[in-house]
Amino acid sequence: MKLCFPVESDNGIESEIFGHFGSAPFFIVFDTQTSKVTTINNQDLGHIHGQCNPMKALNGKMVDAIVVGGIGGGAISGLNKMGIKVYKASIGSIQDNIQLFEAESLIEMTMAHTCGGHIGGCAH
Repeated sequence: MKLCFPVESDNGIESEIFGHFGSAPFFIVFDTQTSKVTTINNQDLGHIHGQCNPMKALNGKMVDAIVVGGIGGGAISGLNKMGIKVYKASIGSIQDNIQLFEAESLIEMTMAHTCGGHIGGCAH
């Protein structure tokens, strides 16, 4: 399974998870089967707020799940339509969140958890 984590700085699995999917400069992808780590530069970083194109952001790379601090409705909808689940990150590093994911301790996000006007549970 390929887990994707939006990050501000690329420090491998020691990276801290960024607060918002569309604004993250990079994405770290961790393959749970091979433990391989790859980095994707956000190809949609300059998008208009609310107009994030998740597949453009991920440079067309397919992942199975996103673990993030916050995400907008359009992005989560687009990801879900492609069969990509989105999970709410816990505080800590990617490594911490991989362990929580494997223990099935992360909450799957729905439209009710999305950022809307930078209020509510949004981390950005």
